[in-house]
Amino acid sequence: MKLTSFFGKSKKPDPQPEIGPVRSDATFCAIGDVHGRFDLLERLVDALPQDVSLICVGDLVDRGDQSADVLRFAQQHPNMTSLMGNHEAMMLDFLRDPEKNGRRWLRNGGLQTLASFGVAGATETSGGETLLRTRDALYESMGEDLVRWLSGLECVAWSGNVAVVHAGADPNTPMEDHEAQTFIWGHPDFRKKPRTDGFWVVHGHTIVDEPMMKDGRISIDTGAYATGQLTAALFTKDGVEFITT
Repeated sequence: MKLTSFFGKSKKPDPQPEIGPVRSDATFCAIGDVHGRFDLLERLVDALPQDVSLICVGDLVDRGDQSADVLRFAQQHPNMTSLMGNHEAMMLDFLRDPEKNGRRWLRNGGLQTLASFGVAGATETSGGETLLRTRDALYESMGEDLVRWLSGLECVAWSGNVAVVHAGADPNTPMEDHEAQTFIWGHPDFRKKPRTDGFWVVHGHTIVDEPMMKDGRISIDTGAYATGQLTAALFTKDGVEFITT
């Protein structure tokens, strides 16, 4: 069963009044923040069940050295769907307006992404014409098709009472009423207050020592770029299993 976005044409799921067991409508795997570690992504995908839908929670790029390989792999994999993370959002902001948004992205891992696409010459303090030239070189290296794919990433998907996002959700707001920015950048109450609508929210963005389930949250960002550990959560009719490189 295909996972669908809240912002698509799918019907609204039926939440439960209290946090209960995970009940996914489909077997699928959610993969945590990759951050340019194609070596770990490839190894993890090989270890997962074949022909299962894969969904990446976002932050495919930056910090690690292989962001170009990660993006191309995610775009071309027949069973993989990727969500928009805040690092994809910053990368797209750079492509749209490098003079305004360039330094922020470069300070947060963008330099490694540029290098993975063979683009050099910029630094964290670059400005003006340097950033414009860098943007043009990155666009040319990525190609229009990859840029369009990246721009079209959704920010949420669900199956049953499981919602998959990048950063988190507002526990006080129904899932279908969220702004996209909350799913991409998170909410200050997400880790402080449990949900009461029956949804389990799978997310990355915030590094945890090991994957965990608590108060309606399923946290799977194990800091791949720094720890060498990339985690997936496998959802089946029997529940949730964590698989880590």
